[in-house]
Amino acid sequence: MKIWISFILLFSFSVLAETSNYYVERRSYGTLRDTEPPRYVKPLKSWLDLGLDYRLRYEHRDNDFRRARQVTDNPLLHRTRIYLGIKDFLGPLRLGLELSDARRSHSVFPKDNRDVNELEPLQAFGELYFQNLLGEDRPASLKVGRLAFEYLDRRLIARNEWRNTTNTFEGARLKLGQEKNDWQLDVLALRPLIRIQEKIDPVDQAQKFYGAIGDIRRWSKVVTLQPYYLALEQDGEKVLYNQSGNRVTSNGIDRLIHTTGLRAYGIVGNSHFDYDGNYAIQKGNNGNQQQDAKSYIAELGYSPQYNWKPRLSLNHGFASGDKKIGDRRQQRFERLFGFSRPWSNNDYIQMENIKALKLRGEVEPFQNWRLDAGWNWYWLDSAKDLWSSANLQDSNGKSGKDIGQEFDVRSRFQHTKLISTQIGYAYFMGGRFTKKTSPDRESNSHFFYYEMTLTAF
Repeated sequence: MKIWISFILLFSFSVLAETSNYYVERRSYGTLRDTEPPRYVKPLKSWLDLGLDYRLRYEHRDNDFRRARQVTDNPLLHRTRIYLGIKDFLGPLRLGLELSDARRSHSVFPKDNRDVNELEPLQAFGELYFQNLLGEDRPASLKVGRLAFEYLDRRLIARNEWRNTTNTFEGARLKLGQEKNDWQLDVLALRPLIRIQEKIDPVDQAQKFYGAIGDIRRWSKVVTLQPYYLALEQDGEKVLYNQSGNRVTSNGIDRLIHTTGLRAYGIVGNSHFDYDGNYAIQKGNNGNQQQDAKSYIAELGYSPQYNWKPRLSLNHGFASGDKKIGDRRQQRFERLFGFSRPWSNNDYIQMENIKALKLRGEVEPFQNWRLDAGWNWYWLDSAKDLWSSANLQDSNGKSGKDIGQEFDVRSRFQHTKLISTQIGYAYFMGGRFTKKTSPDRESNSHFFYYEMTLTAF
């Protein structure tokens, strides 16, 4: 209750502030949030938003550490999405519907809900929208229904645009203010959906996800502040569904994990430097253990003024791991509903039990053609805890912490307004921990992909 009161007090003093555009976009790598509605959606009329896109990605994965066995896989990932939005036609009432069909073919592995979620309503909501409720050009809105969105730096709440399937919630979202205002507040009261491959996704009745996220942009020429509080509550006894859509009784644990954090990002005057930092702590209960975890991300970038728009950046990321397995204290960070792409282009790293260092360069040699490449180093925070993506662990901690290094390169080209492609490659070199805990497989892996997206409007 104290946290909610603090948020209300924090923003209430600004209601009468002058109207201007305070929004400054971040420059940090991989943190650009999808818009609402998504970018493939276009306003065809003043009252009608419509979008249709299709994405095809070919992947070549040799020794994929996300898989239990070492093989070469060449899957094709297909994703089709359509969006219909109605606004300014029914008074303050707005309606939105987004459908997605995600499939995978030509893979040696069984289907999973990371790649397959057939004909699913990602969003189906009604919204009450009042443009000037809090002052001139300072709106308030309430969305209720199925929702898919992302916030902060996408590491805790994301649609997962890279992955073939999307994180979706059901519930309510109250939004006060908009991006160009000097303050904004989002209040969430949601339940996640369980992705079922060939059936409509049911609501996860065992979990609740709620909280509040603020944006303070009064000083955005120097810093944008995003304080936030997120809570994940789980009832381990409630009825759940498995990936096939069958009802199962959970033998899970009761959890209530509070995540409190602050993100700060901005551009340092005329110096061409930019920064992005995020610090979060987690408290609460995780079964019979006390949750006591933390995470931080820090990135410094430099963008000299040349026509080819270069940017160099150094990023350090940390998410705590469990130091002593089986005690009354759980120190592994709960990554909530974020995504892995900013951590690893191989999708090998998640926001738990990790220390990561990333050096990256980005350029735009010609209009609509962007290149970026990076070198990444990965270590476990706790040598005894799990590397979850690869399901590798040494509970004695004798294999060290060195997961390995990764080199990645990517080319993105916007051929026309409606057609874009990207080509990428990532090479992973396993470190001491990887070699010791998986001695029967190669310690290196290759990942190549070609992706094409077609948009109708």
